[in-house]
Amino acid sequence: MDHIPCVLMRGGSSKGLFFLAEHLPDDPVARDRLLLAAMGSPDLRQIDGMGGGNDLSSKVVIVAPSRRPDADVEYLFAQVSVARDLVDVLPNSGNMLAAVGPFALERGLVKASSPATRVRILNINSGKLVEAIVQTPGGQVTYSGTFALDGVPGTSAPITLNFLDPAGTKTGRLLPTGNAQDVVAGLPVTCIDFAIPIVFVKAESLGKTGHESKQELDGDALFLGRLAEIRVAAAQLMGLDVSPDRGVPKIAMIAAPRRGGSIASRYFVPSSCHPVHAATGALALAAACHTPDTVAEELAEFDENTPRRILIEHPSGQMACELHIAADSGDGVPVIDAASLVTSARPLLSGDVFVRPPA
Repeated sequence: MDHIPCVLMRGGSSKGLFFLAEHLPDDPVARDRLLLAAMGSPDLRQIDGMGGGNDLSSKVVIVAPSRRPDADVEYLFAQVSVARDLVDVLPNSGNMLAAVGPFALERGLVKASSPATRVRILNINSGKLVEAIVQTPGGQVTYSGTFALDGVPGTSAPITLNFLDPAGTKTGRLLPTGNAQDVVAGLPVTCIDFAIPIVFVKAESLGKTGHESKQELDGDALFLGRLAEIRVAAAQLMGLDVSPDRGVPKIAMIAAPRRGGSIASRYFVPSSCHPVHAATGALALAAACHTPDTVAEELAEFDENTPRRILIEHPSGQMACELHIAADSGDGVPVIDAASLVTSARPLLSGDVFVRPPA
């Protein structure tokens, strides 16, 4: 069997395998065959690989020194399908991004300073830059701290992610259709591209409260089928791949808050509810809340003391995002040139993954 060095890491509320690009084939087809084998896909249990049998634990991150002067490292995110013979590099994962900085520092791709180190990261999936602020007292990465991330047990050292110019990752526009709202499958929705392309639909339009548990939503096959219909139709409007197997656009159901937040959200990945919330999806929702006439702006409740802070209520608690709005474009659409959130990460296992060669 082939064996390849890797690290199993938690990033935010997800986990997956981290590889150095130099340890993987350059050819994308050969690379994807290896990643499927490493995760044990396609198989619902992923019993013959490192995957955990769900989308949130069947992820891969490939890291390399950056060839661009404005970045220290670059990374490619790959969503490895559990049940299908598919590796999707169209989406990106803000949760897994949380672990890129620590991984790059631990592997010597970036020199640490003290007490914290800024790691400039190029996301190959979106072509966008992100700055990660990693705690490195004495020039060593620390994972211990008092920061609590809802949906993740215990506390950790905080990692701040600053997303630079996050609008238009796949479509080149904050509002890909040119509209704050569109009618898709008979329902009003907002299509937005900020950190990731996503479709937002009000819970009340779907006969839901928007405060249901993951278990309630995952058990409603008719509801999930309706969401899939909306997502595929919206993809076509946004000029994206309309295949239901592909990871963008994402879709989320939103509602007015109930627990002191700014808005409530249930994010889908794509055929089941995320138990927490995607970080990129949270940033997109924050942007939608600040864009006039979107379905999110109609529901959002702002704190006048921190108007650029959006606190999202999700199934496991809350997640906060901050926006920097540079200006108004003149047509009512804000120019949001940066966004940030605080998260955490840590390594779980380091070693070699053994990959069964093709039959």
